[in-house]
Amino acid sequence: MRVLLIGGGGREHAIAWKLSQSPHLTNLYIAPGNSGTAALGRNLPLPMPKTGAPKAEIDAYLYRVTLTARDLGIDLVFVAPEDPLAWGLIDRLENAGIAAFGPSKAAAALEASKSWAKAFMARHDIPHPTTASFDDLEAARDYVRNAKTQLVVKADGLAVGKGAIVTSTAKEALQAVDELMVQGIAGTAGSKITIEERIGPREVSGHAFSDGKTFVPMPLSCDHKAVFDGNQGPNTGGMGVYSPPWWADDGLAEEISRSIIGPAVEGMRTEGRPFKGIVYPGVMATERGPQVFEFNARFGDPETQALLVRLKSDLLEIVWACANGNLKDVDVEWSEDASVTVALASDGYPAAYKTGLPISGVEEVDSDVAVFHAGARRDADGTLVTAGGRVLNVTATGKTLAEARQKAYANVERIHFEGMHYRRDIGLQPGES
Repeated sequence: MRVLLIGGGGREHAIAWKLSQSPHLTNLYIAPGNSGTAALGRNLPLPMPKTGAPKAEIDAYLYRVTLTARDLGIDLVFVAPEDPLAWGLIDRLENAGIAAFGPSKAAAALEASKSWAKAFMARHDIPHPTTASFDDLEAARDYVRNAKTQLVVKADGLAVGKGAIVTSTAKEALQAVDELMVQGIAGTAGSKITIEERIGPREVSGHAFSDGKTFVPMPLSCDHKAVFDGNQGPNTGGMGVYSPPWWADDGLAEEISRSIIGPAVEGMRTEGRPFKGIVYPGVMATERGPQVFEFNARFGDPETQALLVRLKSDLLEIVWACANGNLKDVDVEWSEDASVTVALASDGYPAAYKTGLPISGVEEVDSDVAVFHAGARRDADGTLVTAGGRVLNVTATGKTLAEARQKAYANVERIHFEGMHYRRDIGLQPGES
């Protein structure tokens, strides 16, 4: 089977790594890919427009991808990032007779518009925090002034994982409203916002495969968004993940499937937007039970890295079944081992940072530890250098979470680049150090 994978980050390296293990795979192409995917298939020079790009640029990109897939005789296109899903790449491919894995543009609205998603949750009784949506600045400010709880202020559209501002006071919430609607820190994605009740105490990611009718849940995982230890500092795209949550029992996973994922898949089907792909609710475990604070329409990053090292089944078989509505015919098995992913970031991330800095030590990691490239590339002489904010994802497994942590951090210490920083508390349990 000839497969084209869309994307170029750590998530896509992990997907390419798992797809390459399938006996059904004959050729793997990655667009645009990175230094890690280049060792697993053929990278294609199809750079993706930035979030918020002009429509003409997006249309040209969708055309180039579709034409490339046709010319290469691609059997399946795996669209991993959220932007091309929201732009309708799946629709373009299917209209051209090319099988594709991922939700249609209509179904991707579950992530692409937070206000639409919250209204959808309300229609289908999916538990979520009290939320209001605004495109009027003064109305948003008035709502904040009258609120009785702490708030989270979010850009309505896609904002590369950085459109949510968690606040503790009315002053902070008002500042967040201004940053999004006046200063435009999230671009056009922040011209409309949602303001929701801040809930907690624990966040968990609940991924599932879906073919539009049937869904198969994945193990739960926990992402660390804040840049510094102890959840301090600004939010990032994700500084590390562990799976499964040490603090959760089996009942939480079952409840998320019963009250959130199942109703979401069924609700999308009944509304004429069947969801084929990865449905990924971000969930807060609260005293009221699990509550959805956002839906995503694709694999998380870096959750993918921690999940796919636990997947025992053939990923290509699973996604092919999802694309063709046959997920019920595929057995999906997961390892009982725990996993930990630690992101190695550039100095300054999530703000400005340098690129082009040499990376050493990757070849020295243990053979059973995966190093997924995110913001990395090869320069003209083949030297591995930094090329982004999150540079590498070191992922290890173990019989226990503590064993996986020890293995991950022991290998992190073998890798070096100027200014490298990372969190040292990924998956840390009370009493551990």
